[in-house]
Amino acid sequence: MKQQNAIQIFEDKKVRTLWDAEQEKWYFSIVDTIEILTASPNPRKYWSVLKTRLKQEGSQLATNCSQLKMQSADGKFYKTDVADTEQLFRLIQSIPSPKAS
Repeated sequence: MKQQNAIQIFEDKKVRTLWDAEQEKWYFSIVDTIEILTASPNPRKYWSVLKTRLKQEGSQLATNCSQLKMQSADGKFYKTDVADTEQLFRLIQSIPSPKAS
């Protein structure tokens, strides 16, 4: 699987992305997206709580999200929860935020 890391900028914030040439899909860091939409001081905690809530509601969204290695601020690569475009749109609908409308 050939992958290419990239950084996208949205509202002056970085969103880590990864292009999978084999599947011809972009994957987006969920935590980065949540940080932009919610302005949460702790987007990882927000995602953890949201993921738990979605699983309790029976949503497959949190279950179907993958983990891929993405570069963090310290330059190292860590497994990060990611969503493809379709999953990301569903996730955005689950976030109560004027930016998610």
